[in-house]
Amino acid sequence: MPANLTPQYIEAERKFRAVKTLQEKIKYLEEMMATVPKHKGTEKLQALLKTKMAKLKAALQARPAVTRRGPGFHVERSGAGQVAVIGPPNSGKSRLIAALTGAQPEIGDYPYTTRFPSPYMMKFENVRVQLIDTPPLSPEDIETEVIELAKTADGILFVLNLADQDTASTLEIILAKLKEKRLELVPELACLSSEPGRFVKKTLFAANKCEVEGAEENFVFLREYFGDKVSCLAVSAARGDGLEELRPRIFFLLDVVRVYSKIPGKKPDLNDPFALKKGSTVIDMARAVHKDFVDKFKFARVWRKNSLQVQMVNRDFVLEDGDIVELRI
Repeated sequence: MPANLTPQYIEAERKFRAVKTLQEKIKYLEEMMATVPKHKGTEKLQALLKTKMAKLKAALQARPAVTRRGPGFHVERSGAGQVAVIGPPNSGKSRLIAALTGAQPEIGDYPYTTRFPSPYMMKFENVRVQLIDTPPLSPEDIETEVIELAKTADGILFVLNLADQDTASTLEIILAKLKEKRLELVPELACLSSEPGRFVKKTLFAANKCEVEGAEENFVFLREYFGDKVSCLAVSAARGDGLEELRPRIFFLLDVVRVYSKIPGKKPDLNDPFALKKGSTVIDMARAVHKDFVDKFKFARVWRKNSLQVQMVNRDFVLEDGDIVELRI
């Protein structure tokens, strides 16, 4: 039986698709529900409208009641580095963070469960990486505060929802809007170019919910559609798929080396490294140990990973991951 939708319904639906705020969407959805013809041919449509209304009202209740002003979102950096975890509503960001860290962020099966940024620590080998759970991004609602937080992070973990058939189009719109805001997300191995006022962040895309029906086809489409523009890994926060591969790739987003301090005459502590940006020198490490080491520095002895030989080096010696450094003052 044909639906025979009325002109009033069609106009309300057009306005519903055009507006951005939750309040406006609820208003026009109510008009759609009031003007949709009530007969057997529209039973499925009526049920769909009711489901949409329930989700919108749940989202409205979950949104913060106050308006933030100024920078708003700032999280003190901790551990080896900071990774902002962003993504659209219901992508499973909080559940994935819980699986990676063992923490218990607020998790819900409705949009906007996460209302404010929250830091959690993920252990990787002998370091900890700070993961920041953030309010969701959607094509209709991208909060400036979340973008500003992402600009200052060391890397981005973008969580996608493989259960959503519109994931690719949603991602394309969000990436374009972020670029308009001078934030560009690039693959892990991309070369970062510096430009005044432009923020380029190494990003790993975690395609979550790979356990659901149709996820594999969605994942293949994502990779074919975006090609080498995104670096994507299929994971399941619920089942644990891909998490062991995800942890080291999150760490590599930080672009750091782990360096160990050695006191003369003693063994180095290999459980507590200094995390320094790649390209850091011996004097950068001295500065991280204590400011007095910079002024009094004479030379350093360095042991390279998998080598028993010691090198006598100066302040400009570039360090590598796994180096053991004995500072002499």
